Amino acid sequence: MSQPKRIHRICKGLARFTIRATLYGSWVLGLFPFTFDSRKRRLNRSKWLLAYGLVLNLTLLVLSMLPSTDDHNSVKVEVFQRNPLVKQVEELVEVISLITTLVTHLRTFSRSSELVEILNELLVLDKNHFSKLMLSECHTFNRYVIEKGLVIILEIGSSLVLYFGIPNSKIVVYEAVCIYIVQLEVLMVVMHFHLAVIYIYRYLWIINGQLLDMASRLRRGDSVDPDRIQLLLWLYSRLLDLNHRLTAIYDIQVTLFMATLFSVNIIVGHVLVICWINITRFSLLVIFLLFPQALIINFWDLWQGIAFCDLAESTGKKTSMILKLFNDMENMDQETERRVTEFTLFCSHRRLKVCHLGLLDINYEMGFRMIITNILYVVFLVQFDYMNLKFKTD
Repeated sequence: MSQPKRIHRICKGLARFTIRATLYGSWVLGLFPFTFDSRKRRLNRSKWLLAYGLVLNLTLLVLSMLPSTDDHNSVKVEVFQRNPLVKQVEELVEVISLITTLVTHLRTFSRSSELVEILNELLVLDKNHFSKLMLSECHTFNRYVIEKGLVIILEIGSSLVLYFGIPNSKIVVYEAVCIYIVQLEVLMVVMHFHLAVIYIYRYLWIINGQLLDMASRLRRGDSVDPDRIQLLLWLYSRLLDLNHRLTAIYDIQVTLFMATLFSVNIIVGHVLVICWINITRFSLLVIFLLFPQALIINFWDLWQGIAFCDLAESTGKKTSMILKLFNDMENMDQETERRVTEFTLFCSHRRLKVCHLGLLDINYEMGFRMIITNILYVVFLVQFDYMNLKFKTD
């Protein structure tokens, strides 16, 4: 018994460290323009941090675009010279990445006043209600937070490996620093949204735990407080509203980020096929290690973002299933039965969803479609460019 407890304690510590590292890192990078008033336990929007963030991030973005060092990579030079389509596709990917970065920063800062209101309400709900309602530690929350932090590290590490690991490359250190700090900033902004989603999941998990505890007590013949059910309904409705508002703030940024990962996977997959067909021209290190690890980590990042949203959605669905347990209770008083009925009707009309742009419901079903589509796009591109895949001998 002591071993699982020790593991859970370590995971809890790592999750706290990840959250704090994200907070402090966001402050340093100018991505979190809020100060925390510990006395009032409130976040305040800081104009100085807003200005600092805009100047820093736009400066880094400009610096990352200034050097003309596209020829630093020997593989890119070889592929671009012999296959113009790859160069055109990569230029399109770079445009998508640039738009993603610009929109991410501008929209995040422009919606910061609304974001601080949402975060403050979550802080109030946590302090006044959820901290008192929590029956046990949420280990899934800790695991997802740790995995998200790990993915961020792997994404940056993967990019650095691609930049510095390809043989016979011209290394431009300051260019790499600017580019990958900009990449880290976008990853951190998306992480903010996913952390907010996983916090909402934890609060829903607490509500479900309370409902299960009430159902167990009723089954044992004990009484429950109808006002507690009313409180849980109110908390549930507030979480749905906050989730909707959070999604509206981050939907464009997250959608563009997913589109960037999608397009990067296409170009990397296409180049990997070209390298494999012309295996004698390229290093085995490039073919079997550098490009495959980038694909795997990108797919993991894409899938993990989907998993965060699906977890919150599925937990919301479990609330409806738990409420059905009360249907079999014969010893409920009329007031308790009425409150349970109200909760059930509310859940039947409103459910938690993470829907971007009013079109994309982010869940496992959507994730499978995206990954299959990603693979099909690589296949279509390879078929379209079939005659140029095999390099002609000089």
